[in-house]
Amino acid sequence: MVRIVMKFGGAAFASTEHIQNVVKKAIAEKEKGFEVVVVTSTMRSVAEEIAKMVRNLSDNASKRELDALFSTSAQLASSLVALALQEEGYNAVSLTGWQAGIQTDALYGHARIDEIDVSRLEEHFAQGQIVIVAGEQGIDNLRNITTLGKGGAETAAIAIAAKLKAERVDIYTNVDGVYTADPSHVAGAQKLKEISYDEMLELSNLGSQIMHPRAVELAKKFQIPVIIRASERDTVGTLLKEEVEMEKNLMVRGVAYESDVIRLTVGYDAYSNASLADMFTKLAENHINVDIIVQAIIDGLKPTVSFTILKEEFAEALRVLEDSKLSLGFSFADFEIGLAKVSIIGSGMASNPGVAARMFDRLRRENIPVKMVSTSEIKVSVVVPQDDMIRAANALHDEFNLFQEMLL
Repeated sequence: MVRIVMKFGGAAFASTEHIQNVVKKAIAEKEKGFEVVVVTSTMRSVAEEIAKMVRNLSDNASKRELDALFSTSAQLASSLVALALQEEGYNAVSLTGWQAGIQTDALYGHARIDEIDVSRLEEHFAQGQIVIVAGEQGIDNLRNITTLGKGGAETAAIAIAAKLKAERVDIYTNVDGVYTADPSHVAGAQKLKEISYDEMLELSNLGSQIMHPRAVELAKKFQIPVIIRASERDTVGTLLKEEVEMEKNLMVRGVAYESDVIRLTVGYDAYSNASLADMFTKLAENHINVDIIVQAIIDGLKPTVSFTILKEEFAEALRVLEDSKLSLGFSFADFEIGLAKVSIIGSGMASNPGVAARMFDRLRRENIPVKMVSTSEIKVSVVVPQDDMIRAANALHDEFNLFQEMLL
C-alpha cells in the first residue's frame, strides 16, 4: 500500500480545534487509501512552560535532562492527535521518537539521526493503524532521549519517509506554499507551483523560515517529493522536487533576506601570520557559523579577512577570537553591526550571464550600498545596511519580474 508522511508545525496544536483540524487532514488521506504517518512538532505553550519551570529550578540544567523534558511536548501532541482520531472511530497509535525507531548521536539539543528502524511502524500498518510519531526526538546508543534541534520534526518526517519508501511528505505550516519573496513585506510576491531542492536549500540558508536546510538536504539525498502547504486552509501548496518546469525561463525565482547580520574584520601585520584554515577551524569548533568571507591582500596595506555571522553568535565569536588571538596571529579585530543580507535565487542563473550585473545596477539606482558579495551557480547574496533591506528586496523582486501572475 502507498504511504505518506504528514508533518505539522507547533501552531497546529495550539488548541483542541487546531488538533481536530489535523485529525481531519489525516483522515482525508487515510480515506484515499494511504497508510499514514503523522509527525508532530513541539507544542509551543507547553515548551514555554517547561522552560519557565527550568529557569526557576536551575541555573545550570543538565543537557540530558533538558532533552528528556522538552521531548515531552511533542509526545503530548502525538497522544492528543491519537485520542482525537480514536474518538472519530479510527484505529490510531502514538509513538515517541525512540518507539518509532529513531536512533541518533549523543549531541543533546542538536542530535543528528543515525538510523531509523521502521519495523514497529510496519507492525502498526499491518494492523491498519494511523501512526502518530512525536517529532524532534530520538534515542542514542546508551538509550538516552535526545532532541534534534531546529528543523528536527521535518527532518525526522523526511527520514521516516525515506525508510518507508513513502510517496511523499506533506509539510503543513502557517503559510500556503513557497513564495517568490515574503508576501508580508514584498509587493506582488507570488506562490510557486514547484521549486527545486537546490533552490529551496538556498532559500532556507538565506533567511527563509519555511523549511530547515537539513530537512531539504535529506529530501534531496533520498529524492523525496515534498509538498509545503497551509495547515489551516485547503490549498494546493508548493511541490519540492529535483527539477522544475521553468516558468517562461525565469532566471531568478526568489528573493530572500536576513536581518541582524554582523561583519567581523580581522587584520594581520603580515600575510605570513594569516591562516584562514586555523581561524575558521577554531570558529567551527565552537559551533559558530560563518557565511560570506572576503580576504583583502593589497601591497602597502595590512592584510584583512572579513566574514559575516548572525547577531546571536556575535558575543561568542568575539570571545573565541580574543581567547585565541596569540595562536591565530592576528593584530586586531573590528566589527560592523546594522547589516542585512539580501539574495536572489534561481537555477536558471547558471546559464544566463549578467544576472549579478543587473542586481548591482538596480541597487546602485536605488542608492543602496553593497558592502559584501557572495555568489554560487544559483544565487547572489549582498550585504547591505539593514535599514535598506526591505527596499532592496522589493527592488530586486521588481527587477526580475517576479510579480508575474503566471507563477500561480
